[in-house]
Amino acid sequence: MRPVKTYEYIVVLKKSSTKLIDLISLLMLAISIAFFLYDFALQFKEAGNSINSKNSLLLVWITGIAGWLLFCRNQQRRGIQPNYRFALMMAAFGWFTHPHAIWVSCAFSLAAVLERPVKVVPEYAFDDDEIVFNSFPQKKYSWNDVSNIVLRFGMLTIDLKNNTIIQGEVNDEVSNQLETEFNNYCKSRLQSVNS
Repeated sequence: MRPVKTYEYIVVLKKSSTKLIDLISLLMLAISIAFFLYDFALQFKEAGNSINSKNSLLLVWITGIAGWLLFCRNQQRRGIQPNYRFALMMAAFGWFTHPHAIWVSCAFSLAAVLERPVKVVPEYAFDDDEIVFNSFPQKKYSWNDVSNIVLRFGMLTIDLKNNTIIQGEVNDEVSNQLETEFNNYCKSRLQSVNS
């Protein structure tokens, strides 16, 4: 098992809206349900208005996706961020069973894998060795790459030596004492690296 790394400071930034990601996921799932219902109706008619093993699998995907969407809606009402990755994966399996839609299945699988990492709360973690940003993919910066770091008035500013400036608004209010402590820590790390 990999050891858990602890950091001196973790600065949580304000999270950007995930409405567009959720909307795309819902649109993909609605298209899947509509297609699976249409395909079920065709197969049901071909089977002489009876349910067989081929069209019953479509019912499994439809009810599974619809059930997960209801679960996500309930989560949203309780104030919890919904994740549609399970429904997207069920839709990917459904598309995989269709002979001419393997590429659609791959797109749904990719969306299921990427949905959660792109919704993660942005945060920077600082320790004596590095600065880590939990984006997707994860970004790491050495203290040697940094010119200056300042946390002031609810804004974190990281000035990199390659003339890149990273700024973000901090999620929670930071006390003056903690702000000063963090800035002094960063200043001492930069001085020790640059000396």
